Amino acid sequence: MSPTSDPAAVPAPGAGAAGGRLIALTRPVSANMAACELTHVRREPIDIERARTQHAAYARALAEVGCRMVEVPGADHLPDAVFVEDTALVLDEVAIVTRPGAESRRAETAAVAQELARHRTVEQMPGPATLDGGDVLRIGRTLYVGTSGRTSDAGVSWLRETVAPFGYRVVALQPTGCLHLKTAVTAIAPDLLLVNPRWIDPSSFERMRYVETAQDEPFAANALLIGERVIYPAAFERTARRLREAGIDVLPVDASELAKAEGGVTCCSIVFDAAGGQVAG
Repeated sequence: MSPTSDPAAVPAPGAGAAGGRLIALTRPVSANMAACELTHVRREPIDIERARTQHAAYARALAEVGCRMVEVPGADHLPDAVFVEDTALVLDEVAIVTRPGAESRRAETAAVAQELARHRTVEQMPGPATLDGGDVLRIGRTLYVGTSGRTSDAGVSWLRETVAPFGYRVVALQPTGCLHLKTAVTAIAPDLLLVNPRWIDPSSFERMRYVETAQDEPFAANALLIGERVIYPAAFERTARRLREAGIDVLPVDASELAKAEGGVTCCSIVFDAAGGQVAG
């Protein structure tokens, strides 16, 4: 997961493409993705070639909405490396390189930190604190952080202390029944959220309107807002219909193999403004 929906940070339509400002950091699907960490879904066979085809289509969608693609080198020995969002949080002033909650994922951060150092001052989270980027939802100058099984109270405290000098407020929330906060809620417009209310209380988010996921699509709350478009899993047709009825411009992508590894559309990229902060994820 990576923070989203700062109204000041979301670019006007076409701004990323015209000015070349938006960068989307991605990482290839590992040949060993089938050995990924799983918490809330049962293990199923993963078709690696199909996952790679879906990931390539996802990258094309990012390019279509105006992102300049930057690929971190692949790492077949790291099964979850494609889910690059969990390794970092990019703000206007600084890049936070996280310490993922799953020990098997901690080696993912070095290559991401190296790339982010080209764009920001980098702060590295120390142990024993842990934090996954998928647990952080940015709305304006507020960072909502889920205290999931992957993000510790110490991780929340360290993040709060690190970003306070830049004027950010950190609010801890506790999602239930899902891997990350952004499994339960994401932004789909500057003042509008997509929420599974069974996993997170929508009233936790001040002054925000929301659309509920369809009841039979519990994993449908993960959407990727870039500008005025939302990259969204094609599998969740009923919730997509609700988004379109709310006036959201939905760009569907097939992410079914990635979902078997407990990943969503925010998980597979870190999107940020080269001249500002992280604007999507």
